[in-house]
Amino acid sequence: MIDSDAKLKFLQTAQAYGKTGLPVECVETHMSWVFLIGTRVYKLKKPVLFPFLDFSTVAGREHSCREEVRLNARLAPGVYLGVLALQKCEGRLSLVSEAQRTPGAETVDWLVVMRRLHRDQVLLQAIATHAVDERAIDALAYRLGAFYKATEVVQVSEENYLRSFHCAQAANRAVLLQPPCQIKDAARAMDRLDAVLTQGAPLLRTRAADHRVLDGHGDLRPDHIFLTRPPVVIDCLEFNAQLRQVDPFDELAYLGLECAVAGAQWIGPRTIEGVSRALNDLPPPALVHLYTAHRALLRARLSMAHLLDPVPRSPGKWAPLARRYVSHALQACSAFKSSL
Repeated sequence: MIDSDAKLKFLQTAQAYGKTGLPVECVETHMSWVFLIGTRVYKLKKPVLFPFLDFSTVAGREHSCREEVRLNARLAPGVYLGVLALQKCEGRLSLVSEAQRTPGAETVDWLVVMRRLHRDQVLLQAIATHAVDERAIDALAYRLGAFYKATEVVQVSEENYLRSFHCAQAANRAVLLQPPCQIKDAARAMDRLDAVLTQGAPLLRTRAADHRVLDGHGDLRPDHIFLTRPPVVIDCLEFNAQLRQVDPFDELAYLGLECAVAGAQWIGPRTIEGVSRALNDLPPPALVHLYTAHRALLRARLSMAHLLDPVPRSPGKWAPLARRYVSHALQACSAFKSSL
């Protein structure tokens, strides 16, 4: 049995990739370790088990790796290059393609391999350096509009669609109202969103009834968007199909929220306008405000949930970030009321 430490030690060497002399950069995320070397990126999923994903087995991680490559081909063609097997043979590890797998060797894990993109092309970085312009966002909206027009419609009942928002609220309360996650104004924001969901229920029902729920990206954030020509969007949420079942304007409200938090309030409305034209679908402003409030409290919850980990990473980061999201939730709730 090869433990994670042994895998990490091996994968942090250039020899693992047959590229001696090149530095290997390792980046840890909540669910993966990412290794960057030369023109390639390699992603190893952590052997974790959460209510929303199961990476606890080699077979489960293999399936997720294959799904990641398949699904990300939709918005990042040519970026996800395939999967590699991490094998153990005679006590030694090797990283090989499927065609190179050694008969009789044990496959102890799987990695996704990607083409390395330039960090200065990330939308989040472009916002920070004031290097993003309207043409780049229009190109992004065009790409997203084409994606949503082509992607599969998800059959979801009006009741189930509405219920999903109330279930998210229950999860928000379960985290944000318990120590050490209690933050100022969280309870008030959740009460305000409860009222918004009651008033906005007909809007949500209409979206489901009109078959506006699609198999989307699932995690449309500015740090997943590269302003290449054409733009590409990486890190589709591959491990849980239900979490990808979204109204495009829910995802776009999420993107707008994240851009606003980063300091670019104008990007969300412009992207929504462009995608609306592409889809011939102009949702009511109240619906976008509802989606924004929902996403803001979801992000506050996910931020504070880091503090529930046995050993939280960057523990000082999460409470201030969650407070910003709560503030955005309250603003969106007020905008919802004004737009009715």
